[in-house]
Amino acid sequence: MDINKLHRVSDYQWHIEPFGKMRVPGIIFASKDLILNMDEKVYEQVTNVAKLPGIVNASYAMPDAHWGYGFPIGGVAAFDPQQGGIISAGGVGFDISCGVRTLHTGLSVQQVMAKQKELADTLFQYIPAGLGSTGIFHLNKKEMDSMLNGGARWAVERNLGEPADLERIEEHGCMPGADPDQISDFAKKRQKNEMGTLGSGNHYLEVQKVVEIYDEKIANKFGIALNDIKISIHCGSRGLGHQIGTEFLKSMVVSAKDHGITLPDRELACAPIDSKIGKRYLGAMRGAINCALANREIVTHLTRQAVKRIFPENHLDLLYDVSHNTCKLEQHRLDGETKELYVHRKGATRAFGPGHPSLPAALRDAGQPVLIGGTMGTASYVLAGTNESMELAYGSACHGAGRSMSRRKATTLWRGRDVMQQLSEKGILIRSPSLRGIAEEAPGAYKDVNDVVEAADKADLSRMVAKLVPLICIKG
Repeated sequence: MDINKLHRVSDYQWHIEPFGKMRVPGIIFASKDLILNMDEKVYEQVTNVAKLPGIVNASYAMPDAHWGYGFPIGGVAAFDPQQGGIISAGGVGFDISCGVRTLHTGLSVQQVMAKQKELADTLFQYIPAGLGSTGIFHLNKKEMDSMLNGGARWAVERNLGEPADLERIEEHGCMPGADPDQISDFAKKRQKNEMGTLGSGNHYLEVQKVVEIYDEKIANKFGIALNDIKISIHCGSRGLGHQIGTEFLKSMVVSAKDHGITLPDRELACAPIDSKIGKRYLGAMRGAINCALANREIVTHLTRQAVKRIFPENHLDLLYDVSHNTCKLEQHRLDGETKELYVHRKGATRAFGPGHPSLPAALRDAGQPVLIGGTMGTASYVLAGTNESMELAYGSACHGAGRSMSRRKATTLWRGRDVMQQLSEKGILIRSPSLRGIAEEAPGAYKDVNDVVEAADKADLSRMVAKLVPLICIKG
């Protein structure tokens, strides 16, 4: 990105002053080096989002920002329905509520390494992964609608999860306002055999070791200590979410003219929040969020079964579950008053600060756990939300490293088998149904997650708590 187009406010905050049809500034949170390595499309997409009706404060980009569909991935924007605010399918994305959850294992490094291969093979056996992967749970129409309304609660009620988990999930495991009737039969058909699966792309299940603690006090609150073994799960709403995004993007492009909306980019297809199609999309999207929450709960259930086969006395407790790719109605301070805003986070994590009433009581004083996923062979991080972030970007932070190249290009530079061998030599076991998928997700295809997390910390979007490295990765 041409840094000369930006106004430097601090080492980690850069502004794009409004020009043309921009209604608000653009703000990018990143270091100079991350800015220089961002593609120009991020600048274009940040400024285009700033042109949408009803946007308030600014169009934001997180430190991991890269070119996405409509919104940049790592894009955050809030819209006021009282000012003609919109809802954008492109501002949520296709993998609705893709997210990360991290589990405590209570296992030692010695225990895991003594049975590393056996554990890797068992997890791979239990957790369906890969393009078009199907699970052991098959939903009829009635159960599908119940799942779309109930989220993780639905899974718990069917003994596919544990009641204690719900306290540690955004929205307590169930997003209110879902409307399964707004989800097409085809979207439901795509999902009926995919519950409890990882899918493909950057989705994974990792067994991880805590190698560094940055904030002892918060780490203690979160139940994290040096050399702990954790398991992190990264997946979303699978085929259902993708189909909802596809269908509503097409509909919103057509309806935009009817609502007097001039789109700066067709990929920013949107509709007024209070319009018929806007309400339909909100109902469908909330159903997809519940689908993702239920999916991660079932994958957790399968993970518990797999780990118990190797370690019969073990039990996995949930640290927290966060979502990316959402639009949520939230209360935020704006011009000295509390307002209800529709906050889009695309490839961005909610990062509410200490004391926020939505956080579990046991974690509230520390702030929300912010779970940052790496990719095979690279570190993941646990951070904590800050009160500064509530003022800076509606309580938002980055969600991962962010890609630095396309999947197609990655396959020209790496072979899946070679990547597996290189990581095995570092003590990391990879299990995947697709060698091509491994090549697409090679560590070198992503930005340096350490730089991204440091920028989020320095920008006060979130506070670094712990660093984790993989020992086993089940990859789609």
